[in-house]
Amino acid sequence: MIHGLRAAIAAATFLIGGLPLAAAAQQSPATVAESRDGQRDFDWEVGEWTTRLSRLQRPLSGSNTWVKYEGVTVVRPVLGGSANLVELKVEGPAGRIEGLSLRLYDPDARQWSLNFAGGGVLTRPVYGEFKDGRGVFYGQDSFGGRAILVRFIISDVTANSARFEQAFSNDGGVNWEVNWIAVDTRR
Repeated sequence: MIHGLRAAIAAATFLIGGLPLAAAAQQSPATVAESRDGQRDFDWEVGEWTTRLSRLQRPLSGSNTWVKYEGVTVVRPVLGGSANLVELKVEGPAGRIEGLSLRLYDPDARQWSLNFAGGGVLTRPVYGEFKDGRGVFYGQDSFGGRAILVRFIISDVTANSARFEQAFSNDGGVNWEVNWIAVDTRR
């Protein structure tokens, strides 16, 4: 369950950019993507956010029990904007989650890799890009001893809010079960 939680967190904690805070807050991913290389796709997210998230307690089990958390996400640009760090700290009745996400931009592939670490473990990355203001990222992992696919979607992005959703598939991507939903609002 902890590995699944880490994978879920991995999806929800992967954003940052490279512009100063004031400039980043004024741009949306669609504007950034049209005027620049994908390296600036996460510039809108630099800063501090209030994070409200719901996590499916037992993914891929048929359960529909969700647990809620609330806390802070801080996003910082590094390496001149070709990478960013996301620090997540949330808590709720089910406990506390702390994690760090490193997002790296590959200019040759024109894709981001989103890499999450929590509890001393680095999860496998998801890879993807933004198109039309929506980020979609895919990767492979394991959960409960089974090979799975992971999908992470960033949507509903404005200067002051965004939605993050992670889903698992254990049938090669035919069906997806959402297991992590986070909504961030700028502080």
